[in-house]
Amino acid sequence: MAAEERPISTRSRWVRWALVLGAGGLILLFPVPAGITPASWRLLAIFVSTMVGLVAQPLPGGAMVLLGVLAIALNDGVRALLTGTTVPVRAFAGYSDPVVWLVLCAFFISRGMIKTGLGRRIALYFVKLIGGTSLGLGYALAAADGVLASIIPSNGARSGGIIFPIAKSLAETFDSRPGESARRLGSFLMVQLYNTDVIICAIFFTGQASNAIIAGFAREASGLQLTYPTWLLGAIVPGICSFLIIPYLFYRLYPPEIKRTPGATELAQRELSAQGPISRPEKMMLLVFAMVMVLWMTTRFHRFDVAIPALAGVCILLLTNVLDWNDIITEKSGWDVFIWYGGLVQMAKLLGETGITKAFANWTASGIAGWEWWAALGGLALVYYFAHYAFASITAHSTAMYIPFLTVSIAAGAPPWVAVLILAYYSNLSAGLTHYGTTPGPIYFGAGYVPQTTWWKLGLIASLVNIPIWALVGVAWWKVLGLW
Repeated sequence: MAAEERPISTRSRWVRWALVLGAGGLILLFPVPAGITPASWRLLAIFVSTMVGLVAQPLPGGAMVLLGVLAIALNDGVRALLTGTTVPVRAFAGYSDPVVWLVLCAFFISRGMIKTGLGRRIALYFVKLIGGTSLGLGYALAAADGVLASIIPSNGARSGGIIFPIAKSLAETFDSRPGESARRLGSFLMVQLYNTDVIICAIFFTGQASNAIIAGFAREASGLQLTYPTWLLGAIVPGICSFLIIPYLFYRLYPPEIKRTPGATELAQRELSAQGPISRPEKMMLLVFAMVMVLWMTTRFHRFDVAIPALAGVCILLLTNVLDWNDIITEKSGWDVFIWYGGLVQMAKLLGETGITKAFANWTASGIAGWEWWAALGGLALVYYFAHYAFASITAHSTAMYIPFLTVSIAAGAPPWVAVLILAYYSNLSAGLTHYGTTPGPIYFGAGYVPQTTWWKLGLIASLVNIPIWALVGVAWWKVLGLW
């Protein structure tokens, strides 16, 4: 979220506030439907205003959610005043959700990966092993991103702090810079790494921070629990297909002029030699990495909540001085996610309790009555996917659209697990459409190697490959798993 912030003029800020307040005000102008309480209708207005705020961003996303939390608390206060009863404070309950703490702790662990240099060492090892060609180099950096995504929920941290600096350095090693020499190597790497990053985001529960909130939305709307191993198991087969196909597709459609890159493996070897033998902090980081991963993947046996291994990992890093307390309190991205995720989780839960979402789903489903479930879900999923052109973050997209589209899909007869998974994975994959779809977009595009029209064209082509892979291979795989 933080990477999406940018300075805005006073006039633009007022226009954005007008959109935010106007959206909520428009809801309040309509009469309260039968069966819906006035307090529930006001809650819908708060939710809509918050969603518009996440898109328009008169303030950063976390600040907009915090204002929404305050508005919910005041709404409960008004209800208590009007009814003369004691109403429990519900606005802050989302911050007690264990998954909120899981994501926060994962950000702390990711800080350790970058601080110790372990993340960079992993990326350099991949380059050393398979970076002898430009295509192999692309796969090597993407594979390193995948390994790190298994525990680092910030795709911005992975890209900006580890993968992008190495990719840019390698491009410049081969005299590929923005401008006339961009196509030598840098153009291919930048657009390919971004489009494989969104695939990686879809494969792992910790692929990017919004996946946790999507899992919360799925639980509220369908009652199904998307855990770390469930998310990974559902994504692994279509994810591997996309991961193998997309880099090669870009290599054919947008080929680098340099095909062989033996200098890349030599550079990686030099960098590894300069980094020296694996240090004690790196060894401890690797131990914590392995411990947390094993415990996350085996929750069905030990029954610990997923937040407990993550918190234990952070405490071990603190006790062994791999992290210090200053690392914890200055992890701005993690605390930012904590604020907006906890608030949005509770908003979605409270809105689900009002009956408004169910009423909307029934009304929408009546318009596609008689359709086969696969046709209804397919049409809704396509609309959901390409709607990302209007969003500058996965968070805003999924928060605004995931619950209603999931509810309508299930109401139309789609198997719940199929609807939950296809919309969850499309939330991530759709970010590849533009250069602003998720945080790494501005990082890779901002390097200046690829024109915007080319970036968008390649993103659209990738979508035409990813959509059928996940809709056909994915759904068939979920059938094998017995999910429908």
